[in-house]
Amino acid sequence: MGAYAGTIETLTERAALMKESMQKTQAITDNMAAILGSFDHRLSALETAMRPTQALLFFQLLSLKTHSIRRAHENIDKTLKSAEGILSQFDLSRKAEAKLLRGPHEDLESYLEAVDQLRSIVRFFSGKKGIKSSIGVVNHASNLIGKAIVKLEEELRQLLALYSKPVEPDRLFDCLPNSMRPSSGSPREGESNGKKASEQQNKETVVYQLPTLIPAKLLPLLHEIAEQMIQAGHQQTVVNIYREARSSALEQTLRKLGVERLGKEDVQKMQWEVLEAKIGNWIHYMRIAVKLLFAGEKKVCDEIFVGHDILRDQCFADVTANSVSVLLSFGEAIAKSKRSPEKLFVLLDMYEIMRELQSEIDIIFGSKFCGEMRESSVNLTKRLAQTASGNLLVILRKAVEKDATKTAVLDGTVHPLTSYVINYVKFLFDYHSTLQQLFREFDDGDAEKHLASITTRIMQALQSNLDGKSKQYKDPALTQLFLMNNVHYIILQCLSIQGASQPSDVAGVSRQRPMIEGGKNPQKYIRYTPEDLERMLAEFLKERRGTNQGDRFL
Repeated sequence: MGAYAGTIETLTERAALMKESMQKTQAITDNMAAILGSFDHRLSALETAMRPTQALLFFQLLSLKTHSIRRAHENIDKTLKSAEGILSQFDLSRKAEAKLLRGPHEDLESYLEAVDQLRSIVRFFSGKKGIKSSIGVVNHASNLIGKAIVKLEEELRQLLALYSKPVEPDRLFDCLPNSMRPSSGSPREGESNGKKASEQQNKETVVYQLPTLIPAKLLPLLHEIAEQMIQAGHQQTVVNIYREARSSALEQTLRKLGVERLGKEDVQKMQWEVLEAKIGNWIHYMRIAVKLLFAGEKKVCDEIFVGHDILRDQCFADVTANSVSVLLSFGEAIAKSKRSPEKLFVLLDMYEIMRELQSEIDIIFGSKFCGEMRESSVNLTKRLAQTASGNLLVILRKAVEKDATKTAVLDGTVHPLTSYVINYVKFLFDYHSTLQQLFREFDDGDAEKHLASITTRIMQALQSNLDGKSKQYKDPALTQLFLMNNVHYIILQCLSIQGASQPSDVAGVSRQRPMIEGGKNPQKYIRYTPEDLERMLAEFLKERRGTNQGDRFL
C-alpha cells in the first residue's frame, strides 16, 4: 500500500503537471489559432491589394526603361556635341593657320586674332588627353605660334622704327603755353624779360599739351604684339626693340631742339655772352623735356605695356636714361665752373626751374628703375643752391672794394661801376623770394635780414670805392660833382626799386641817408635837400645845354 500510495502520489503529481501542461498547450493553441486567423485576414487583404501593385510595378519598370533610353539619348547628344566641338577646333586651327601663312603685313589685327585662336586650341586639346590625336594637334599649334612670334618680333621692330621719328621743335613749341612760345626759332626769345615772362605765365592758365609721339590708333596694336611676345617668353626682346627705337627718337628730338652734352671744360672755354645764352636755352629745354617729352614717353610706355608694370618701368627708364644724363650734365658743369658774380642770376634761374620741375620729375620717374635719375636731379638742385647761396655776393663785394679802374670818368658823370652795382642790386630784388628760399635752406637765421645785410655791405663797398675814385680828379669841383652824380644816381635807382613815385620823395631819401652818412668820409658829401638837388641839377643841365655839351651827368 505504501508503495502504491507513493505511486499514486507520483501519478497524481504527474497528472497535475500534465494537466497544467495541457492547459498551457491549449492556451498556446488558442493563441496560435487567433494569430493564424489574423494572418488569414491579412493575407486576404494583401491578395486584394496585390493586383493594382503589379500594375504600378509594371509602369515603374516602364518608366525606368524610358529614363534609361532618355539618358542614352542624352549621352549620345553629348558625345555628338563633343565631337562637333573637337571638329570645330580642327576647323579653327585650319583657318588660323591659313591667316598666319599670309603674314602680319596684310592684316595685323586678323594675324593677332589667329595667334589667340591657336593659344585657345592648345588649351582645349591640352585638357583632352583621352583623344589620341590631341598631342599632335597641340604640338602643331605650338609650332605655328612659335613661327608667328618670330614674324611679330620683326613687325614690332618695323612699326616702332617707322613711327618713332624725332619731333620737330615747332611742334614742341606749339604744345607750350602761349606766353612761353618763341616768336622765332630761338627758344630764348620765349623767355625774354626774365621775370616778366614768368609773371605772365602765372597770370594765365598754364596748359601743356602732350605731343603725339606715336599715333593713338597704333598703340593698341603695339600692345597686342608686345602681349603675344611676352606670353611666348620673349619679354627681353620686346624691351630691347622698344628701347632701341624710342631712345633714339628721343635723343634726336633733343638734338634738333639744341640740346648738347657739355662738360666743365667746355663751359670754361666759352665767353660769358655765349654761355649765358646757352643757360637760358637750357632752362627752356628742361621745361620742354620734362613737361612734354618725358611725360609723353611715359604715357606711350604705359599704354603699350599695360598690365606689365615691371617691364613698363624698365622700358621707360632705359629709353630716357641717356637723355636725362645729357640735360643734367650741363647743369652740373655750370654748378662746378669757376665762380663769378655775374653767374649768380643764371644760377638762380637754373635753381628755380629745377625746383619747379622736381615734383613732376618725382612722379614721372617714380619707379625703382628711375631712382638714379631722381637722385641726380635732386643733387643738381642742391648743388645749384649751394653755389648760388655761397660766396658769390661776397665775391662781388670784394670785387667792388678792389676795383682799381684808373680811367677817370670825364666831367664827373656816373661811373660804370656804379651802374653795374646798382643794376646788380636791382636784380637781387627781382630774385628776392628765391634768395630767401636759398638762405632758409642753408641758414637757420632770418633770411630777410641776411639779404639786407649783404646788400648793405655791397653798397658800402661801392661808396668806399667811389670815394677813392673821386680823388683822381685834380679839380675839387669835379670831385664833388662826381660824388654828387653817383650818389644821386644811386638814390634815384634805389627809390625806383622801392617803388617811390617821385625822386624827391623825402621818405625815400631819408631811407638812404644812413648809407651816405655811415661812410668812411661823410664830411666829403655835399648835403642838399631833395628840392635843392632837383633845382640845382635842372639849372646845371640848362647851362650845359646852352654850351652844347649834352646831358651826360645823370
